[in-house]
Amino acid sequence: MAFIKVDKDSHGAVFPSNWNYCVGTGRLGLALQKEYLDALALVKKSIDFKYIRGHGLLCDDVGIYREDIVDGEVRPFYNFTYIDRIFDSFLELGLKPFVEVGFMPKKLASGPDTVFYWEGNITPPKDYDKWANLVKAVVKHFIDRYGLEEVLQWPFEIWNEPNLTSFWKDANKEEYFKLYKVTATAIKEVNNDLKVGGPAICGGADHWIKDFLEFCHRENVPVDFVSRHAYTTKEAQRTPHLVYQETNPITYMLDEFKTVRGMIKESPFPDLPFHITEYNSSYHPQNPVHDTPFNAAYLARILSEGSDYVDSFSYWTFSDVFEETDVPRSQFHGGFGLMALNNIPKPTFHMFSFFSAMGEERLYRDEHLLVTRRKDGSIALVAWNESMEKGEGFEREYELELPIDSKDVFIKQQLIDENNGNPWGTWKQMGRPRFPRKAEVETLRQAAQPKLITSRAASDDGYVKLKFTLTKNAVTLIELTGIVDETDTYLGLDDSRITSY
Repeated sequence: MAFIKVDKDSHGAVFPSNWNYCVGTGRLGLALQKEYLDALALVKKSIDFKYIRGHGLLCDDVGIYREDIVDGEVRPFYNFTYIDRIFDSFLELGLKPFVEVGFMPKKLASGPDTVFYWEGNITPPKDYDKWANLVKAVVKHFIDRYGLEEVLQWPFEIWNEPNLTSFWKDANKEEYFKLYKVTATAIKEVNNDLKVGGPAICGGADHWIKDFLEFCHRENVPVDFVSRHAYTTKEAQRTPHLVYQETNPITYMLDEFKTVRGMIKESPFPDLPFHITEYNSSYHPQNPVHDTPFNAAYLARILSEGSDYVDSFSYWTFSDVFEETDVPRSQFHGGFGLMALNNIPKPTFHMFSFFSAMGEERLYRDEHLLVTRRKDGSIALVAWNESMEKGEGFEREYELELPIDSKDVFIKQQLIDENNGNPWGTWKQMGRPRFPRKAEVETLRQAAQPKLITSRAASDDGYVKLKFTLTKNAVTLIELTGIVDETDTYLGLDDSRITSY
């Protein structure tokens, strides 16, 4: 039993909203699909991310870079038909682009190497002047369409994970630095106040960050922020349709955040913002862990503590409308998304929505609990109980004393665990239908809802006592709100006259 009393006379720290600054998406071209936009609207409404980041801005499916042959001469043509439609959709939902500049249009590519089912080209440009002209044309178009004041709020991140050979030809660091210099310079030529950054590496290559910042300092290359990705799973064990991985403790990711922040402080640019532009448990879009309650409970601590070290951290991704390894082959398939196919919320979706209910003042925090107070004096807390061990048990019991000014208090609890808000578990009971019928989809949506528990309590000397137990991989949101009781205003009220009461 954990006993915690939060002092009613204490004033807590600010609980920042960095955790919902940005969310990831698959390639931008997917935003032309209805299910994608429907999912994004629901995620925005429930969690209120501010930015969205995805791959493929310059890939051929978005179609920006084209070439015409006129009198035997190759002339670039910039086609903004699709990107306008995509960014318009984001902005109409209240989401700003966190612009990832990449991959390489095939007609500008120096080689045939690609990544993913959708064949994003990962080679340097064969003509850096044409590349710079393309970048400038794209940025100028954004300003023409959306206005300078708007576009100045968009970070421009150069490429994606160039430390991996699968994302950048030979993982050539010097060639990436050249690409970064040309690209960042081109963007700044359009407007020097636009924000550029990188190197967007994944874990295991933090020396890139040190070398990158020293390069920018030595060569006088503009850099306005540092970006990195963070995942915690180990080596992949692959099957034809799925991937399984062991998972490091969540402190592994927090330690990475802290380490890189320290590297930035010791660099020639000690005050640069630090953005985690991708994070999740597994880095693979076919790992079933993403569909589970464990994923929600496991990552809750990142939302609670991550802003101690980073300026933002962007969950990868909001939806399973995603095609890196192929078109998804099953209703649940280990996709990254907060939303499964058919727009069914996963447990991690609800964990995020629970955090969106948090107040601005942090009253108490430990490794499994966050207690906040809202501006109106109500209390909101999130508690979680991840277990990396197999088997039953692993319960966590709480007894809390929470401060609140009201004499009578309404208590609302929402809960997800292995038996509640777990559509993946229901889907397994159905026999794992790959392409469920409409009635089965509706059942899965019903199963996706958190358990709701309500009660009423009286405060004692400004405190409300609260007891609850979290089972394995549970996450709960509990809200305490003062009651304005209007029972006495009902003339003739007598519940005993109702049959059965």
